[in-house]
Amino acid sequence: MTELNLHPQAAASLQRWHEMIDQRDLSALPELLAADAVFRSPMAHTPYPGAAVVATILNTVIKVFVDFTYHRQLASDDGLSVVLEFSAKVNGRDLKGIDMIRFDEQGKIVDFEVMVRPMSGLQALGEEMARRVGPYLAAAKG
Repeated sequence: MTELNLHPQAAASLQRWHEMIDQRDLSALPELLAADAVFRSPMAHTPYPGAAVVATILNTVIKVFVDFTYHRQLASDDGLSVVLEFSAKVNGRDLKGIDMIRFDEQGKIVDFEVMVRPMSGLQALGEEMARRVGPYLAAAKG
């Protein structure tokens, strides 16, 4: 990945994020999340609130994705947001997407938004996530 002009704490958190992704182990993710972090799903209209919910979603997704790889990363001018382009497979369906991550000045993730294409990949992802954590996510929004 190329060097980005990030706020120092955001850069440290992004580096830790990439290390966790490389290890396929997000158990330390709560350390990187602000208490009021939100997750914006490509399948849901409203965000999922709270660090515990964000951690559960991302810990599940990393198990759902096969051959997950980041390709490019871009940073905002203020150095507090990144866009990470990725590809993966879900239940035999190829998909491409982006993770849009916003950090606060302490380097904590405050907003994690995902966009995915094509529709067949998004549907496969949505079905698998619903199977694994659907009731939990419905309760988290309720």
